Amino acid sequence: MRTSLCDRLGIDIPVFAFTHCRDVVVAVSKAGGLGVLGAVGFTPEQLREELDWIDAHIGDKPYAVDIVIPQKYEGMGSVDPAELERQLKAMVPQEHHDFAAKLLREHGVPEWPDNDDEIGLLGWTEATATPLLEEALKRPQVKLIANALGTPPKEIIDRIHASGRLVAALCGKVKQAKQHKANGVDIIIAQGSEGGGHTGEVGSIVLWPQIIDAVAPTPVLAAGGIGNGRQVAAALAMGAEGVWAGSLWLSVAEAAAEPEEKECYFAATSEDTVRSPSWTGKPCRMLRNDWTDAWAQPDNPKPLGMPLQGLVTADAIRRTHRYVAQGDTRKVAFHPIGQVVGQIRHVETARGVVQRLMEEYVDALERLNSLTGGG
Repeated sequence: MRTSLCDRLGIDIPVFAFTHCRDVVVAVSKAGGLGVLGAVGFTPEQLREELDWIDAHIGDKPYAVDIVIPQKYEGMGSVDPAELERQLKAMVPQEHHDFAAKLLREHGVPEWPDNDDEIGLLGWTEATATPLLEEALKRPQVKLIANALGTPPKEIIDRIHASGRLVAALCGKVKQAKQHKANGVDIIIAQGSEGGGHTGEVGSIVLWPQIIDAVAPTPVLAAGGIGNGRQVAAALAMGAEGVWAGSLWLSVAEAAAEPEEKECYFAATSEDTVRSPSWTGKPCRMLRNDWTDAWAQPDNPKPLGMPLQGLVTADAIRRTHRYVAQGDTRKVAFHPIGQVVGQIRHVETARGVVQRLMEEYVDALERLNSLTGGG
């Protein structure tokens, strides 16, 4: 399964694990893949703490950090995070805050214990993502910086390259992939609509080969729907240099999710997900529940654009994650996950997932060889 990206990044297998859990980052990198820590949601101080822990536990293995600088968002151009946040907060109608609070109240979600502990943008803009990038660039073992929404600004790409690191960026359309390449992105992550989080509308098996052909020889990672080794084999057969998986790690033993949250994943089918802007302001695939349904009703407030909707929902995200076992919290919680949730049925270790992917990949290759007379 070794590809050219393995040699460039110093990894054994081209399995890239996107996660917000530091333990998963360490486990996957130690298993031979590349753990990728999602930085959005962390303050610079919190990210420093997470990266300190990773550096202390990962040994000599490399890892990556993923930031979020959207292609388009309200308040673009502002370089002062505090001023930008003041401007954006003033743009959020009170009815949106009231509606979110009503949904939480009706489902018995406890209030956050500290009324003075406000939560802000947390990385959804260039102004707020740049301090996170600065922290990541201090770490010698961070070999890759990825951007989750759109082509990173040129000055960001140049800065990462100047540090000796590679730049990756996700996309869901061929034209976005071409823009990534034209602006100097080293690795393009082609994410099909099946994927969790922010996704486009084109399915993986159609999207992957189109992007691979459109940007060759720039390496492409296949994302969206990766749950077993057969899918890894399919991606590499199409010309991908590796796979980028996120949903697969949400329920592993090392993941920080509460048991009740993991049970939501085990009980769900692939049909239970929906693309909704109700949490971030951009279409994001997640488990459908009372929250997503409520924001989709014509008589209720419409989700705002990014990052305004994030200012409405930030408190709800932390409260529903902390109190997922109380009341009907799970019915209004943010559960970003892809359609691969239908394949997730029990807790595995992160290392066990990596090993399973490799074994299933080999089995798929042996089957193909047998069909062509090579087995």
